[in-house]
Amino acid sequence: MTEVDYSLNTDSVARPADANLMPPLPPQPKSLRETGLERQLVVELIAKLLFVDGRTHLSALTTRLRLSLNVLREVLDFMVGEQVVEVAWRGESDIEVQYQLTGSGKQRATAFLERCAYIGAAPVTLEAYRAMVARQSWRAQEQRIGSDDLAAVLGGAHAGPGMLDVVGAALHSGRSLLLYGPPGSGKSTLALQLGQLLHGLVAVPYAIVAGQDIIQLYDPAQHLPPAPQHVSHARQALERRSTDIRWVLCQRPVIHVGAELDAGMLELRHDAGGGCYQAPPHVRANNGMLVVDDLGRQRLSAPELLTRLMQPLARGVDQLGLPGGVKLSMPFDNALVLATNVPPGELLDPALLRRIGYKVHVGPLADSAYRALFRQQCHLAGIGVDETVLQHLLQQLHGAGGRPLLASYPQELLSRISDFAGFAGSAPRLTVAALEQAWASLFASCDLPPAAFCESIA
Repeated sequence: MTEVDYSLNTDSVARPADANLMPPLPPQPKSLRETGLERQLVVELIAKLLFVDGRTHLSALTTRLRLSLNVLREVLDFMVGEQVVEVAWRGESDIEVQYQLTGSGKQRATAFLERCAYIGAAPVTLEAYRAMVARQSWRAQEQRIGSDDLAAVLGGAHAGPGMLDVVGAALHSGRSLLLYGPPGSGKSTLALQLGQLLHGLVAVPYAIVAGQDIIQLYDPAQHLPPAPQHVSHARQALERRSTDIRWVLCQRPVIHVGAELDAGMLELRHDAGGGCYQAPPHVRANNGMLVVDDLGRQRLSAPELLTRLMQPLARGVDQLGLPGGVKLSMPFDNALVLATNVPPGELLDPALLRRIGYKVHVGPLADSAYRALFRQQCHLAGIGVDETVLQHLLQQLHGAGGRPLLASYPQELLSRISDFAGFAGSAPRLTVAALEQAWASLFASCDLPPAAFCESIA
């Protein structure tokens, strides 16, 4: 059973305030030498883009390739001299100019595309990426995660005896964390909420070049833009000085993988259509958090997965293979959070369990925490709270049926109340009948006495 996100709405949780919000973004390269790139790589990127788009304005080349006007002019002047490109139109100012390929240039561009179909942002060097990851490591952030941060993000829903202390110690130490407990207890949501505790913004490159190969790293679905409360600060910092636009300013990434994970996903994957390699999830999670959900249900065994991840994580470096036996030393800098429904002793031997830094059992909620969570979910769903109905839920449905107070149930029940009301063309209301109807649809009618079930759907 794959556990879904169900309790608190992580989108509504603000990350803690940051004293040092901005990473040290690289300055804009003023020459090709300052980019660290070989001239031939930039020549090929320009030629392939002109081949696909045809006549292109200089400003459009800057936008697509993420290179400054100075760098592009330097390379384009060389390409004009080599009769690969020509000026198709020139306006009154230096930047009002359009370029197109010559006949010879089109032939060369065809050969470039056959060798590598990548057309996109110019990459940064692997050395520059390593240096940036080290500089903005989440372990090195000056503002440490405190108990107030934990309480603000997690609230009281999971504040069992000593839980916040264990979770806080794990995040403070940088060691791995295992969340285990029954399905529906809130492990997945808790893991993702922990990602909200990572302070600050990070610079992520669109792509990296290693030798002759390009590795695409930035993913807009996973590398999220600065949160609204940080946008003005980020904009001001970017306006203060011109920066290298091959880097994107993002929140610290929280990458979530589940049962779909296999050994191949942890390696560089060649994207034939895009003409480059795609970075694996633990590389995309650098300077942030990697959440491995449903541990034990992946397509490789839990011991294999832990062995694959734990050794590189301890060293801070992972070796990724390229064709021909070439190995790349890629930074591995993220908080590793594991979640499982399976008892840890059944998944891993004692030696592997010892290598996991901290273990936290996530079980049923206390009565007061369950009530608070139910009220919160009512507020998020726009459904008024009726304390009599809530009491009926705890005493008659949970109590009589022996169902534990798991964090998933409030949202599940309230979403069903909304579904039934929507189907009936009415506004959702929290009543005993609506609650029992939702309960029956969640657990099957055998969980209710026949008479009560018939009354609930009448």
